[in-house]
Amino acid sequence: MTLYIGRESSKLWKRICAEVITEINLLAANWKYLLAGLVCQYIHGLAARGVHYIHRPGPTLQDAGFFLLPELGQDRAYISETLFSFIFLSFVLWTFHPFIFKSKKIYTVLLWCRVLAFLVASQFLRIITFYSTQLPGPNYHCREGSKLARLPPPDSVFEVLLINFPRGVLYGCGDLIFSSHMIFSLVFVRTYQKYGTQRFIKQLAWLLVVIQSFLIVASRKHYTVDVVVAWYTVNLVVFFIDKKLAELPDRTNGAASLLLPLSTKDKDSKTKEENHKLLNGISGDPADRRQRTQVNGKTLDEVNTVHVDATMNGA
Repeated sequence: MTLYIGRESSKLWKRICAEVITEINLLAANWKYLLAGLVCQYIHGLAARGVHYIHRPGPTLQDAGFFLLPELGQDRAYISETLFSFIFLSFVLWTFHPFIFKSKKIYTVLLWCRVLAFLVASQFLRIITFYSTQLPGPNYHCREGSKLARLPPPDSVFEVLLINFPRGVLYGCGDLIFSSHMIFSLVFVRTYQKYGTQRFIKQLAWLLVVIQSFLIVASRKHYTVDVVVAWYTVNLVVFFIDKKLAELPDRTNGAASLLLPLSTKDKDSKTKEENHKLLNGISGDPADRRQRTQVNGKTLDEVNTVHVDATMNGA
């Protein structure tokens, strides 16, 4: 038993090391896209913080979802955040499964480049939308009489740039249309729908997103319109951007060697091999490897062999 555990541990460690080397090479080639995506996440948070300064509390607007769904109340408002955290963390952990499991379909770096592209495009549209029209926030801390409903003018630029994380994110007001929670959830679920392998988890993920939609409205964190707009906007954004981006390589086809950059030694050895083939009359294209015949020190193709034989026989 101890020998078996030791052998499996050794295999796991080698697998992790090999995966780390692969992902580091991919990171070296794609770090600019990841960095740009992370910077855009900060800009989105900065924009949400900025709209809080111009938020004006008022009476809660008439909403069909508020009429149909009972209010959870402040004591149970954590339920929707708990479900969102579960979806978020589950997806993040799944993206790193190639480091552990033997069967793998994705590259972590390339997948996050794709996910960040979806998030940035959706968040750009969201910023334009909630700055166009500021609605009175339906959340408890955004209503009239709450000290957090309005922010005093900032004392310095640093106060705005630091966005008071995480309190400024959890107790923001004014960034309503459309729901940021739904952006992340829908992007994550659609990504797993395409690159995941477990059918049951795909169905469960969609069910959880639907439940989250109702919980967001029931906890009065958003109006129903914020959730509805997110459903069709994010799905359309992911659909069109996914068509424009290059498809991720499928690891089940052994595409790892095509992604990793060649070292100088590998390039030199490959060049020497190609030159050797050319000197010996062998083409690099397998389709062009035809039977060749030597006559008087010259190499002829198979198609010319019949003519040569006829000439030598005096025909």
